[in-house]
Amino acid sequence: MDDSERRDPPIKATQTSLRILEALRSHGPAGVSELAGAVGLPVSTVHDHLVTLTRASYVVSEDDEYRIGMRFLTLGGHARDEMTVFNIAEPQVKKLARDTGEHANLMVEEHGMGFFLCIATGSDALKLDTHAGMRTYLHTTALGKSILATLPSGRYEQILEERGLPRFTGQTVTSRAALDEELDRIRDRGYATDTGERITGVRCVAAPVVGDDGVLGAVSVSAPESRIRDEEMAAELPRRVQRAANVIEVNATHA
Repeated sequence: MDDSERRDPPIKATQTSLRILEALRSHGPAGVSELAGAVGLPVSTVHDHLVTLTRASYVVSEDDEYRIGMRFLTLGGHARDEMTVFNIAEPQVKKLARDTGEHANLMVEEHGMGFFLCIATGSDALKLDTHAGMRTYLHTTALGKSILATLPSGRYEQILEERGLPRFTGQTVTSRAALDEELDRIRDRGYATDTGERITGVRCVAAPVVGDDGVLGAVSVSAPESRIRDEEMAAELPRRVQRAANVIEVNATHA
């Protein structure tokens, strides 16, 4: 084995490009100097990475500013279409939105985070910040908590160790003991709720989707607190969400 084979792979440049892309997602469209300040790197370094990303069509340069290119949409769309659960669940998510008039969602877990894979809006749905591909901490949503409640204990411990329990609102569960108790309740009743734990004023009811090899994801309905009365939270919405999850599970078994 020669020296070139012994060396670690040159990942630093890739990490730098990814940092710049994340900054561009947060601050873009933006110029080189602004992005350099955001990532704490020399302007020349950031410029070189942006030129490389632009030539590869991952970034677009317009009027001395840069923005994320549409090529990422191609990659994201391909990744989503490759997931069996998306293709099976999408009709049920749309039906949930249509039947309730609210926001309906499908989430999956990847790298210890929750990714919104599919979103449908009903006739009365409020405008939320969520979109397909958005990721969030699992403990902040009913979707994520229903997934956590269904994961093997070892995976659950790993996620908490890596991701922690950061606070997003005054209602976010940030105590390990409190989260463990809530996950036990979710396992007992078969569905999860959240009350403004990621977005103040928004409630959500979710149920896990479980396949032969474990949890595939979770489906939910989200609505303003003013439109979800306590008796509805305890009865009709959970039934609708669990019914949708069950249909997805059955269809996944025969896919």
